[in-house]
Amino acid sequence: MIESVITKLLANQIEEIYVVVGYLKEKFAFLSEKYPNLKLIENPYYDKANNISSLYVAREVLNEDLVILDGDQIIVNQKILQRDFNQSGYLCSFAEESNEWLLQLDKKNQITSCQREGGSNGWRLYSVSYWAKSDALKLQKQVTMDFTQNKITDVYWDDIAMFMHKQDYALRGYKIDEGDLKEIDNLKELVQEDAHYAEVLNKELTK
Repeated sequence: MIESVITKLLANQIEEIYVVVGYLKEKFAFLSEKYPNLKLIENPYYDKANNISSLYVAREVLNEDLVILDGDQIIVNQKILQRDFNQSGYLCSFAEESNEWLLQLDKKNQITSCQREGGSNGWRLYSVSYWAKSDALKLQKQVTMDFTQNKITDVYWDDIAMFMHKQDYALRGYKIDEGDLKEIDNLKELVQEDAHYAEVLNKELTK
């Protein structure tokens, strides 16, 4: 999954790549050897905090235009990863019904609200987002304050711009097709993508 992200980033001339690692971090060591421009950032809080901690440990690189992606996905259409963009925002696809975070957009594709519990007739948020330098610097400042001073450790990093400091951001919804990327949330979904994992699933079911 993570190499589907890395190779598609490279195909779009996005070559400065950072991967935050924690659990089983040694399994990812080969990445920095295989991809010379990739650097690993260790997250020592991975077993105590939500992924706001991942953004916190990567805060030093939140100082230019950037793309932030979660690792639990397979990028199918590399065109959705853009090197050039003119506004911060999230990838999203239209959903009649969804239990994922659901966005509402205005006529200019600006995000007007986000429903954490999902809903109907909205735009499903994906964990691929673009951040202009000015907004990346806001994230840097806010994640540092919220994580260290305010001791907020149990939220997703996306909560910073989407809920906690919403007034500080004007975010766009970048529309994609549902099949452009796949988020893998559990072992069954992984088996659907790669039958090799069926043996692993059978072992889990027989425990």
